[in-house]
Amino acid sequence: MKLGLSTYAYAWAIGVVGYPPNKPMDIPRFLHRANELEVKVVQIADNLPLHQLSSFALDQLLNQAAKYGIQIEVGTRGIRPDHLRTYLKLAKHFDSPILRIVVDTSDHHPAPEEIISTLRSLMPDFIDSGITLAIENHDRFKVKTLVQIIEAVDSLRLGICLDTVNSFGAGEGPDVVVNALGPYVINLHVKDYVIKRHHHMLGFEVVGTPAGQGQLNIPWLIETLDRNSHDFNAILELWPPLEPDLESTIRKEDEWVETSIDYLRTLIAE
Repeated sequence: MKLGLSTYAYAWAIGVVGYPPNKPMDIPRFLHRANELEVKVVQIADNLPLHQLSSFALDQLLNQAAKYGIQIEVGTRGIRPDHLRTYLKLAKHFDSPILRIVVDTSDHHPAPEEIISTLRSLMPDFIDSGITLAIENHDRFKVKTLVQIIEAVDSLRLGICLDTVNSFGAGEGPDVVVNALGPYVINLHVKDYVIKRHHHMLGFEVVGTPAGQGQLNIPWLIETLDRNSHDFNAILELWPPLEPDLESTIRKEDEWVETSIDYLRTLIAE
C-alpha cells in the first residue's frame, strides 16, 4: 500500500462549479505540489480531465511525473464504451495500474443491467492491457447492487474504488460499505468527516475534516482492508467547507492536505 493524493484533495484550488479561482491549479502545479509533499502516487480524476489535453501536453506530464518519481493513477466519470476506451489508452500512456470510474454523468445514469452489459463487453480490452477497472461507490447505488455488478461481470480486471463517505448518499455508512465491498477493493479514497446537527436541530449535515480529525476510524479502515483486500493504494481526498471567501478556502484546503498527509504517514509505511 502506498499513500497517494487525489486531485479531489485540491477541488477548491482546481475549481468547483460556481466558484472559479483566480489562478486554477492545473496538473503540472498539482504534480509539483505532490512532489513538495513527497507523495509518490497521485490520482488525476475527472476534475482535471486528461482527455482534453494534447498529445504533447500528455507527454510533458509523463516526463514531469517521471522526474519526480511519481506514479499516476487515472480516473474519469462515465462508462460509455468509447469514453472508457479513450481512458484505457490514457491509463496505458501513464502506466496506471487502475482506471477509476464514477458511473454516472450529468446526462447518463445507467441501470445495473446496462452497466453489467457494457463492462462485460469491455473486459477483454482491460485484460489485454493488464489494467484493472475500479468502480467507485458514488451516491446512487447501495453496496449490495455494486457487489451484484462485480460478481455478474466476474473478471479479475474489475474491482472497487472504495470511498469512505460517498455511500452516505445511499443511506449507508463506512461499516456497511467496508464489510460488503472490502473483498473487492483495489483502490481506497480516504476522506474523513463529521456528522453534526444543523444549529436549528432539524436535520444533519456531513462535513469534511482533515484525515484523523473526524469520525472515520482510519486505523480500523486500513487494517480491515489491508487484511481482506487485494493490494491497493490509499488516496487522500478532502471536503473542506467553504470559508467566507474562496482564497481563504483554498489556503485552508492546502493546510488540510499537509495535516492529512502527516497523519496518514503514521499509519501507512511506504
